[in-house]
Parts: sequence; structure tokens; C-alpha cells
Amino acid sequence: MAKPDEPIVIKKYANRRLYNTGTSTYVTLEDLACMVKNGEDFVVYDAKSSEDITRSVLTQIIFEQENKGGQNLLPITFLRQLIRFYGDSMQMLVPRYLEVSIQSLAREQEKFRQHMTQAFGAGPFAPLEDQVRRNMEMFERAFAMFAPFARREAQPGESPKGEGPKPAGPSNEIDDLKRQLDDVQKRLDKLSETKG
Repeated sequence: MAKPDEPIVIKKYANRRLYNTGTSTYVTLEDLACMVKNGEDFVVYDAKSSEDITRSVLTQIIFEQENKGGQNLLPITFLRQLIRFYGDSMQMLVPRYLEVSIQSLAREQEKFRQHMTQAFGAGPFAPLEDQVRRNMEMFERAFAMFAPFARREAQPGESPKGEGPKPAGPSNEIDDLKRQLDDVQKRLDKLSETKG
């Protein structure tokens, strides 16, 4: 068995079978993908030539993952740009840039996971309920800014100034709105007179 600080050796035979020398078992690309996800390091050698083919096997794993439904990570524009870099003068810089970028993304991913754990620790709907409550409070504050002279709401069947019952109907609602607008206009006029 390989030491923990050394990568596990995988041998690829002519029949395309992959052999894990650490566990003495045949493995699939899916098994190798799980090893990568679990943080297990491995190298793949061609059993006949002893050539290191780790890069092509990892690329094959990515190809398999990309072909699974709904698992696409690599945008088409990224793939096209990547192909353009082959043979370009910038080709030497691309691997290091991508390596640094993916390490940065992995660090941010861990922070994001911690935030999600903290946010969803109180139950799956707690953050949603908090957001809805905050949105309602914000809506009420915004509404109060646009209606600073709002009076208490009239009870059904009562006029806005408590003048007793009023007949129901759309024309009375319009009359009420007109009176309210007149009242707001008068108050605005008084405010502008006191400031002027």
C-alpha cells in the first residue's frame, strides 16, 4: 500500500483497464473521480511503456463528467478560448494562471460553504423567512415615505373622517381618493408656505 504522502499508483493496461496498485483492484474512471473528490492523490502509468498518462486520464474523467446530464462546468466560451491558447505565445502562462485561479475558487468555495452552513443551521426555511420579513419591513418603510400624511384606515362602511356610514360603490371610492389627494395637497401647500 502507498504511503499517505505518496500518490497512489494506477496502471493502465492495453485492454484499457485501470489497476489500483494500492488496493490491488481494478478501478473505473468513476472510481478515480471519487478518489479526486476525496482528496486522494494518484498517478497513472501506462503498464507497458511506464509513461505517465495522468493528465490524459484526468482529462478523460472531465470529459466523462461533462457528458453527464446537468453536470457541465466548462462554458463553451471557456473551452473555445482554451483551444485558442494552444500554440499561442501565451500558452506557457495559461496553466499557472488556471492553477492559481482554481485554488482561489476552492478557497472561496469553502468560505461559501461555511456561510451556507451558518445560514441554514437554524432550519432550511429560516433564512427565507428572515428575508421575507426584511423585505416586508423595507416595503412598509418605503410606503411610509410615499404616504407621510396617511390617516388611519377607515373601517368598512365609514367615511375617512368618521362622518358615519357611506354608500358603497366605485364612485364613492373615487370621491374618497379625491378628498384624500386634496387633503395631501393642502398639507403640502402649508408645508411649502412655512418653509418659504
